[in-house]
Amino acid sequence: MDFRVNKLSRIRSLARPEEGIRAVTQHAPHAEALAARIIERTRPYWTWIYFSRRRLATTSVVVLTLWLFVHVTFGANGMVVYRQKRAELLQLRKDNDQLQHENETYGQNINALKNDKSAIEKEAREKLHYVRPGEVVYVAPPPAVSPKPAEASARK
Repeated sequence: MDFRVNKLSRIRSLARPEEGIRAVTQHAPHAEALAARIIERTRPYWTWIYFSRRRLATTSVVVLTLWLFVHVTFGANGMVVYRQKRAELLQLRKDNDQLQHENETYGQNINALKNDKSAIEKEAREKLHYVRPGEVVYVAPPPAVSPKPAEASARK
C-alpha cells in the first residue's frame, strides 16, 4: 500500500489566534461607531418609552383586563356557554325524572298484569274488547271529520 500524500495544496492551515485578535481590534472602532449611530437614532424612542412607562403599564393592564373579561364571558368555556349548559342540564334532569316516573308506572302495570286477575280482566276488556257471555258492548261511532277549507294556493 502506498501512504504517500500527493496533494498537499488542499490542506488548509488554521489562522493563528493572534490574527483573529488583530482583526477584531482593527474593526472595533467601526463597530463602536455603528452602535453609537444606532443608539443616537433610537434615543428619542427610548426616552419616550422611559417617560411614558406608567401610561404604558396602565394601558397594558387595562387591555389585559378587558381581554380576560371578554374571554371569561364569551370564550369557549365562558359564562354564556356555562349558563346554556346549566339550563340544558336542568332540562335533562327534569326529563330524566319524568322518564323514571313513567318507567315506575309501567313497572307497576306489568306487576299488576302478572299478579292481579282484575287488572288482567280490565286490560282485556279495554284493549282487546273482550266480553263475558251474555254481555252487550255498545261502541260509539267515531266523531265526524269536517272537511278542511280550500287552501289559498287552490284559489289561484
